[in-house]
Amino acid sequence: MENWSVPEGDRPYIRPVRRLNPWLAVAVIGVLAWALAFYSRTWLEPLPSEAPPAPAVEVPAAAPAAEPAIRHPLEVATDGPAALPSIENSDSMMRDSLSRLIGGKAFADIVVPYQLVRRIVATVDNLPRRTAATRAMPLNAVPGAFAAVTNGEQTVVDTINYRRYLPYVNVVAAIDAPALVRGYVRLYPLFQRAYEEVGFPGKYFNDRLMEALDDLLATPELDAPVKLLRPRVLFEFADPDLETRSAGQKILLRMGPENAARVKAKLWEVRRELLAASGRR
Repeated sequence: MENWSVPEGDRPYIRPVRRLNPWLAVAVIGVLAWALAFYSRTWLEPLPSEAPPAPAVEVPAAAPAAEPAIRHPLEVATDGPAALPSIENSDSMMRDSLSRLIGGKAFADIVVPYQLVRRIVATVDNLPRRTAATRAMPLNAVPGAFAAVTNGEQTVVDTINYRRYLPYVNVVAAIDAPALVRGYVRLYPLFQRAYEEVGFPGKYFNDRLMEALDDLLATPELDAPVKLLRPRVLFEFADPDLETRSAGQKILLRMGPENAARVKAKLWEVRRELLAASGRR
């Protein structure tokens, strides 16, 4: 206990203690004990005709319905896997299929002709993420250098930059979406196998493809040149919301509004065909 030094005039008045008869104290304690016992039996114990109240039971909330393991199942032919080559031996078949779909010249100009199944799977999985490694993509890099123009203190994407993407956009816009999806469904066992090999056992690749399509289709439509920053070597979007967008959305933003609109129109067609192939509309 702390010792406080108090001036004599400021000390509180304490009433002198009176002597207490010890037998009187014992009698008072006995009466109090008897009263407490009587109170407990009379008021706290339940009456013989009454059952004790049931304890409150907390009913657990219903668990949310679990998502189905496969949201967009495809009707793949039962003899498909047996009739398809291994992933390692699939490049020849993939080259023939893609050449017929987009034309031989377009295939030679823009498509990386080896490890196509794995490249397609890796790119689809990466597009909704923050970054997508270009070395894993099935398409050659867009030729030319990224163009920007500075006016005063403001730097924006140079509209001349959009022309670099035009050959790619023309190929995408000309694709026959139903034919593309039919070929994809026929070869689907290869894509599923590759998806599991890259680290997603038990996951369904077509569900990831639908997620990637939905993310691309959610790319904002801008009606003004995109403002840029260059804090280091590479350019970045000045708008933090744009800079934190997925890799796929940034690609559409960089190619310009008209090119992006044409690509998104084709993606809507592909999405509709995929939903039909999975029994949904």
